[in-house]
Amino acid sequence: QVQLEESGGGLVEAGGSLKLSCTATYGIDTINFNVLAWYRQAPGKQRELVASITRGGSKTYGDAVKGRFTISRTSAMTTTFLQMNSLKAEDTAVYYCNAARGSLIYWGQGTQVTVSS
Repeated sequence: QVQLEESGGGLVEAGGSLKLSCTATYGIDTINFNVLAWYRQAPGKQRELVASITRGGSKTYGDAVKGRFTISRTSAMTTTFLQMNSLKAEDTAVYYCNAARGSLIYWGQGTQVTVSS
């Protein structure tokens, strides 16, 4: 059973920083993920891609976070981090970790990030 556990969310003032972490635990399963990603969903809005990183190290960012957020991962692709700087009120959302290998896709439970203006 694969589980993704997020941590690091919370309340921060606009202009501040937070760092999210997501660790995959496998149980008896072993899956070599190809892509790790962060998505977010604000109230009343669709879930959107924040950032993704591949096993090869290629990174993709959503337009709203480019230049402010940085995604990274461990070499074993078991943990991914999202460093969020210069946070804005519009970054307020539940942030979800995502891990994928082909058709196998896993989601974390989500961690709340609230930015006060």
